[in-house]
Amino acid sequence: MSNPRPSPRQPNDLPVLILLGAAVALLHILANGQYGFHRDELDIIMNARQLDWGYVAYPPVTPAIARIGLALFGQSLRGMRVISAIGQGIVVVLIGLMARDFGGKRPAQLLAALAVAVSPAALTAGTMIQYMSFDYLFWVLLAFFVVRVLATDDPRWWLGVGAAAGLGMMTKYTILFFIAGLVVAVLLTRTRKALRSPWLWGGVALALLIYLPNLVWQIQHDFISLDFLGAIHARDIDWGRADSFLSDQLYITSNPLMLPLWIAGLVWCLILPAGRRFRALGWMFLVTFALLFLARGRGYYIAPAYAVFIAAGAAWWEGWLTGRRQRIRRAGWAFSWGLLTVAALLGVVLVKPIVPIGSPLWATTSDVNGEAREMIGWPELAEQVAGIYQDIPDTAKPGTVILAGNYGEAGALDLYGPALGLPRVISGSNSLWARGYGEPEPETMIVVGFELPYAQRFFQNCKTVGRVSSTYGVKNEESTSHTGLFVCTEPRQPWPAMWNDMQWFQ
Repeated sequence: MSNPRPSPRQPNDLPVLILLGAAVALLHILANGQYGFHRDELDIIMNARQLDWGYVAYPPVTPAIARIGLALFGQSLRGMRVISAIGQGIVVVLIGLMARDFGGKRPAQLLAALAVAVSPAALTAGTMIQYMSFDYLFWVLLAFFVVRVLATDDPRWWLGVGAAAGLGMMTKYTILFFIAGLVVAVLLTRTRKALRSPWLWGGVALALLIYLPNLVWQIQHDFISLDFLGAIHARDIDWGRADSFLSDQLYITSNPLMLPLWIAGLVWCLILPAGRRFRALGWMFLVTFALLFLARGRGYYIAPAYAVFIAAGAAWWEGWLTGRRQRIRRAGWAFSWGLLTVAALLGVVLVKPIVPIGSPLWATTSDVNGEAREMIGWPELAEQVAGIYQDIPDTAKPGTVILAGNYGEAGALDLYGPALGLPRVISGSNSLWARGYGEPEPETMIVVGFELPYAQRFFQNCKTVGRVSSTYGVKNEESTSHTGLFVCTEPRQPWPAMWNDMQWFQ
């Protein structure tokens, strides 16, 4: 491998990257109007209606962004996903600029940007309004500013690093692993000279200042998110979700056809003399990877970190081809763009919600991307509950509530319920529990998302009044587990005492 010499910046590179980013965002927007909201999106939208500086399951940035989406687009599926799509457009621009800092000219910048755009994690992040979407963006933004520091030796970029770290912490706490990787990388490489710079410590202060509102919220709520994260992590390990951490690195974090690029970029940054200036990036990745592996994290958590090395790998590849004969250069670029085209087609078809439900291809895509199945059936669930509510005697309706077992059900009934005339929704899930059971105390409960024995644990009288069904016959959690719909009365304990036993993390 050889190091491409940094070339003078081309004034037209940024406009071209912005146009590419806009095109990627537009493609996401056009493809995002199918199926329905995912259960995670329904939870985000529900919390967006009750803004706070923190929630049990996540920090406040994503619900705040969703609130903007609600103000701009209402309950439009495509509209609510616009900001996530724009986020991936910004990622494309940042990756291109990183490739430029690695010495890549326009072909390398475009190759890197598109190679990242077609990774399964990035395609998913551009599809849904969820914290992963903006977590991906802020990891890449943090890496971009680190690359700027290393490429320019301008310490003022540490303020950007701090801002990205603070925004990341206000979005999803797993960015702490990336920050820890950066700290170790600074200490192990020549970048430690920055410890004497007031700009670095200014960046640290900026990160803490941005994160401060959520920290205060955590203190006020006895750091309940730590209890949540501990419970969810134990559940994921018990369910085997961490077992595929290593294999996930091959086909979720980046498109598998783009694997040679990030391997080349990592080797160049970490081992070869030509990448010495960017050695800290290699250590930053290795430490983050090791920490997540040892902590038994989910495989996709580290996905944004691969984007950096795809950019480095594209720059190296361009530099290597530059020194070859014209025939080899043409063949190399033809192979690169051909492989990228195949990767894009496979990624878009398998990840984006574009395949018709029930078609022969749907069986394959919904099996590969199980999240697609969780976008189906929520309006139908709300309509089933509305039919049950209509059958409740008018005299009992003022004391009737809907008790939902999980945040997806609660979010769906909160979103679609008002138009159907449904009563308020309560749940013991995550932040919903802290909002209580309301006044007056419920007397009749339409219970959704419980198995009958669990419902009978809380209520003396429970009657089965239906089963959750899906118009398309899609098999997801709602249509295969806890499918019973019940009307329950006569709580076994007073509501204050019973509510204490009805808190659960999901």
